[in-house]
Amino acid sequence: MTHSLFPSLTSAPSLASLQHRTRRHFFKESVAGIGAMALGEMMAKQAIAGAPAMEAPLQQRPSPFAPRAKQVIYLHLTGSPPHLDLFDYKPELVKRSDQDCPDAYLKGKRFAFTSGTPKLMGTPRNFAQYGQGGLWLSDALPNLQRVADELCIIRSMHTDQFNHAPAELLVYTGSPRPGRPSMGSWVTYGLGTENQNLPGFVVLISSGVQPNGGRNSYGSGFLPSVYQGVQCRSKGDPVLFASDPPGMPRHLRRRSLDALQELNALQAADFGHPETLTRMSQYELAFRMQTSVPEVMDITRESQSTLEAYGAEPGAASFANNCLLARRLVEQGVRYVQLFDWGWDFHGTGPSEDIRDGLTKKCATMDKPVAALIEDLRSRGMLEETLIVLGGEFGRTPFREGRTAKGQILGRDHFPDCYSMMLVGGGIRGGTTYGASDELGFQPAVDPVHVHDLQATILHQLGFDHERLTYRFQGRDFRLTDVSGRVIDSILT
Repeated sequence: MTHSLFPSLTSAPSLASLQHRTRRHFFKESVAGIGAMALGEMMAKQAIAGAPAMEAPLQQRPSPFAPRAKQVIYLHLTGSPPHLDLFDYKPELVKRSDQDCPDAYLKGKRFAFTSGTPKLMGTPRNFAQYGQGGLWLSDALPNLQRVADELCIIRSMHTDQFNHAPAELLVYTGSPRPGRPSMGSWVTYGLGTENQNLPGFVVLISSGVQPNGGRNSYGSGFLPSVYQGVQCRSKGDPVLFASDPPGMPRHLRRRSLDALQELNALQAADFGHPETLTRMSQYELAFRMQTSVPEVMDITRESQSTLEAYGAEPGAASFANNCLLARRLVEQGVRYVQLFDWGWDFHGTGPSEDIRDGLTKKCATMDKPVAALIEDLRSRGMLEETLIVLGGEFGRTPFREGRTAKGQILGRDHFPDCYSMMLVGGGIRGGTTYGASDELGFQPAVDPVHVHDLQATILHQLGFDHERLTYRFQGRDFRLTDVSGRVIDSILT
C-alpha cells in the first residue's frame, strides 16, 4: 500500500491485473481462490477509474498545507564557487595564510587533488559588511551587496560527496547515484503547473556545458517521464524538435497528433501503462508549446532598461539571458526553473581559475543578473512567492589545491565538509546568516545543515512535508530526502 500524497499517480493497477492473467501467477494465486482473483480484477478497474490525475498529470494541484512559495528558481554554479572568497569571511585564516594546515583537519580526510600537508590560504579578496543585517560579502559581488537585506546566507552546509557528479546528483536527486527523480520532478509531480501551455519544470544551461550529473540532474528517474525537466535554449529554437517539420502545416500536424492520440488511447485502455498516458500528455504539451514557448522565451519584448539591468542581449546564450528568462517563465506559471552555469571549478590550473582576477571576471557574469533578478521580482511583487536558491554542489578548501600549490595562480580543491549557500525570497528571512564555520572554515561550528535539510526546507516552503511526498517504486516508498532531512525553521519568516 502506497503512502504517497497522490496514490493514483503512483500505481499502475492494470499492470498488476495483467500479471494475474499469466499461467505462472494463476497457479501461484489460485490457492487463495478464484473469487479473490476476481475481486482483485474489479478493484484494479476501480482504481483506474479513480485515477483522473494520470490523464492530465501536470494539472495544477494544491499543496497539503499553505505554501510560502509558489515557484522555485534554482541557480546552480556548476563546479562550485570558492565560498571563502565570496560569502564566508575568515580573518583568522587570513592571518595564518601560508602556514601548514594542522594535522587535526587532515587526519582521515580524502581530497580530490591534494595530498601531503597543504598550505592554508586566507582570501585575497576584500570583505565588508552590507545592509541592516551587516552581511559580510566579498568585493567580487558588488551588485549583490546592494540587495544584502534580501539575502539569507547559510554558512554551515555540508555534503557527503567530494566529486562533482555524485555531489550534484545528491543535491538534486537525494542520491549520489543516477536513477532517482530530480528536485524539479518531485515538485511538478506534487504540484503540477499553473500554465498548461508550458512545462512545469524548465532547464536553462549557460556556458555551453551540461551539468556534471548530465540529464540525471534534471531527469524524472522512476517518476513518469512527463515530470522530467524540459531543456530550453535562449538562442535558436527554444525547444529542439518542437517546431513543425518542413512541409507539414500546423493543421496537418494537429490531425496527425489526433490519430496518434487515438492509437495511444487504445493501448492505454488495453494495458493501462502509465507511460502511455504520459506520452499522450507530452505530445499535447509539445503541440501547445509551439506557440507559447517562443513567446515567453522572446526577451526582445522586455524594455531596454530591463535588458541593461540584467546585462542580457537578445540572441545570445548567457547566464544573464537565462536569469531574465527565469523571471519570464515563473511569471507565466512555470513551477520550477533550473539554471546551470558552468565555470566555477576554481582549482587554479589556469588564469580563469584564479581566485583573484579569474573570480572577478566570472562573478561579473553572475553577480549583476542575479541582483537584477532579485530586484525585478521584488518590484513586480513576486519575490515573496518565488524562492531563489544559489550555490554549488560542495565548497572549496581553506588551503591551496595540491597540484597548483607552487604556482602563481591561487586555487582551491573540492571540499564537502563546510560551505555556503544563498537563499532569497519565498518566505525566507532576508538580511541574515544561518550557521557558522569554525575560525579556519574547516567544519560547521554552529547549526550544521546537510543537503537533505536544504531539500526539506525547499519542499516545506512549497507546502510539503518532505517525509510524505513519496513514490512507491520496487516495493519501497522513495522520497527526495531519502531517510533524513529537517526543515531549517530559523530562516523562515
